[in-house]
Amino acid sequence: MSTLALIAGNGSLPFLVARAYKAKAEHRVVAVGFKGDTDPALAALVDDFSWIGVGQLGRLIARFKKAGAEEAVMAGQITPTRLFAKVAFDARGLKVFAGLKNRKADTIFGAVAAELAKDGIRLVDSTRYLDEHLAAEGVLTRTQPGTAQVEDVVFGAEIARELGGLDIGQTVVVKNRAVVAVEAIEGTNETIARAGRLGGEGTVVVKMAKPKQDMRFDVPVIGPKTIEVMAEAKAAVIAVEAKRTLVVEPEATVAAADGQGVCVMAIPADFSTSSWKGEGRHGD
Repeated sequence: MSTLALIAGNGSLPFLVARAYKAKAEHRVVAVGFKGDTDPALAALVDDFSWIGVGQLGRLIARFKKAGAEEAVMAGQITPTRLFAKVAFDARGLKVFAGLKNRKADTIFGAVAAELAKDGIRLVDSTRYLDEHLAAEGVLTRTQPGTAQVEDVVFGAEIARELGGLDIGQTVVVKNRAVVAVEAIEGTNETIARAGRLGGEGTVVVKMAKPKQDMRFDVPVIGPKTIEVMAEAKAAVIAVEAKRTLVVEPEATVAAADGQGVCVMAIPADFSTSSWKGEGRHGD
């Protein structure tokens, strides 16, 4: 039986990955987690679990090698502000971190992937076996977007693509074709909340994959918590990129959005006003 190495961050995604690999691929799953980010309940789901520090790259690789893992998956975010905290690096982690040209997400994760590869552990697409969680194109909720909101989505998508191309963030919040908030290190939920304070009711959230998205890490994700934050901010619409955004707990996410009157859309990368056909709920 093959063994998967799971680098588990926060949220539900590590659970989805672990379940998928155990059920669909019949893998053993050996996971490491980070206190303050990873849900301790993951330990009961996987075959082996241990806590490590953020800077302990050498220890992480040693544990995976001992388990005989040849593939690894990153699932779930590590709080980005840890970059500004005092990190207890081991020798290997310090060497890699000191050699980074910058501290953008792709730079950091790419360096980790390269270091894993040196020891025969290949970092693979985090969405493998999760096809049913990739947002299918269309409106996913009963609530439909209005004409002005579709225009905001088109406007926001263009900005979000530029933002992603610079590896700054994936989310932009707009209203009346004006940018209200742009995601940086604070993450999507904080960006939505800030936009609610600044723009008031009726903002439109657009979350897009990067133009050169590496599906091994930092894949766009939404879920019930996203809808909860949107409801608190009184945001009206969230548009994500179809087939390149993971929806954790999709039924619960759509049900929560329907309950709050929030529209959830999954759009193609080249979405435009002229391409919008006012289609109904996906799957109806």
